[in-house]
Amino acid sequence: MIMGQINIHLTPEFEFSLGEFMRLRAISTKSEAVRVAVSESLDRVRARPRSTDFAEWVGAGLEAPENPSPRFRSDDDLWR
Repeated sequence: MIMGQINIHLTPEFEFSLGEFMRLRAISTKSEAVRVAVSESLDRVRARPRSTDFAEWVGAGLEAPENPSPRFRSDDDLWR
């Protein structure tokens, strides 16, 4: 089997997380840890049912901070 090669630059935070993943799973190389993580993530995504239910999005906009200097005073001004 011919294996492709990729080179990546890791942020310190990602490197720390990868090291923790390796310790928890007793994986000795970074390349094997990345292969395992990608494989397991793909398995989870494939097993998850696809849904078009956007009910969890309701109210999400209310969590965002308000614009301190809006261009329009109201929705009516927006459409004039």
